[in-house]
Amino acid sequence: MASLTLAIVIVFCIGYLFIAIESVTKVNKAAVALLMFVACWTLFMLDPNTYLPGFSGQALVNEVSSVIEKHLGSTSTTLFFLMGAMTIVEVVDQNGGFNFVRGVMKTKSKRSLLWRIAFMTFFLSAVLDNLTTSIVMIMILRKLVKSHEDRLIYAALVIIAANAGGAFSPIGDVTTIMLWNKGTITTAGVIEEIFVPSLVAMIVPAFILQYQLKGELEPTDVHVTSDYQVLDFSSTQRKIIFFLGVGGLMFVPIFKSITHLPPFVGILLVLGVLWTVTEVFYRRLHRKKDSMAKRVSNLLSNIDMSTILFFLGILMAVASLEQIGVLEGLGKWLNDVSNGNHYIVTGIIGVISSIVDNVPLVAGCMGMYPIEAAGDMAVDGIFWQLLAYCAGVGGSILIVGSAAGVVVMGLEKITFGWYLKHVSWIALVSYLSGILCYWVIRTFIFPTVI
Repeated sequence: MASLTLAIVIVFCIGYLFIAIESVTKVNKAAVALLMFVACWTLFMLDPNTYLPGFSGQALVNEVSSVIEKHLGSTSTTLFFLMGAMTIVEVVDQNGGFNFVRGVMKTKSKRSLLWRIAFMTFFLSAVLDNLTTSIVMIMILRKLVKSHEDRLIYAALVIIAANAGGAFSPIGDVTTIMLWNKGTITTAGVIEEIFVPSLVAMIVPAFILQYQLKGELEPTDVHVTSDYQVLDFSSTQRKIIFFLGVGGLMFVPIFKSITHLPPFVGILLVLGVLWTVTEVFYRRLHRKKDSMAKRVSNLLSNIDMSTILFFLGILMAVASLEQIGVLEGLGKWLNDVSNGNHYIVTGIIGVISSIVDNVPLVAGCMGMYPIEAAGDMAVDGIFWQLLAYCAGVGGSILIVGSAAGVVVMGLEKITFGWYLKHVSWIALVSYLSGILCYWVIRTFIFPTVI
């Protein structure tokens, strides 16, 4: 048993390493994750009776199938939610739903724009994923800020604000979606307890970064609304699409609380409504075939399936570690080492998430610790709330530590060294400020909720 368990752990670690050094190997992490998933479960099947005692023959085969289907079912709820949310955001974006946001951002003062960008990114990422929010805000910045040096400051704040905003919402980040789907946090619980720490984690870096900006913005060559007329829909139709998409995403937690159906059912409801409305709009256009390229049926091909397959691979690989009992043992060891201090455990996880992907980290934690009826490990307990915050906000410490950071790095050509020198310390202060804020709230303001 020990040798087989060790082999599965080694395969997982090797796969994790190759995922972490994707930029060096140039091998897509989705491919590695799928291979890791298959390899771990194949090793498991060499002697399944070791981990499933009491079964033999066909009964053992049936039990293994049942176990895998159980894990796959749990994983699929997250995957379908992500696919639906990604499609909704793509539809809103491609049909001009975000364009009017630019008008809200327009100002002459550099510092005023900084704060507008910070708050807009923060709240938008709570509804959209932080990756999409970052792309939208960078596109807006390119229209409003001519100086690339100034834009680097704004872009750095976009990364931090997007990750902070996604941490306090059940649909704002992949990790919070995972925790919400698993039932470790509730919509009301995570918003009530993590909103203020996340807000602090956004305000602190904005306050520091504003001193690097002085004066007024230079006029840009491109008018803010110059690309509106190429869109198929009118201004009113674009706003309808925006509010249906974004408002629909905000409605999903409400739908779950009313119907008690899994979150992915609500996201598919919103997608169905948005799809129907856009089809009606396009039916009235009577334009050439090439104007139909932004219909939902065509936009489905734009969904990043490699990301979906990565989540499938990594979550199922982590499930194999959970099944063989490794995660439970690791969780007990961490508790012993930290003397049961959840601030230390989750704080370290947050720092690690700036180096490696936070999805497997959170998936691993969900496998390490069972949900308890009461205490810190109960639903909305200290551990799960801190994990939601730390895994999301901690990724800002390094530019490669989050999807938002990676995409902004590519769009604005920010180097790893520049971010490490000028922004990482600010992001670390931001991260620690939020944890301190949470500790103060839990210890002195609302101690009864512990």
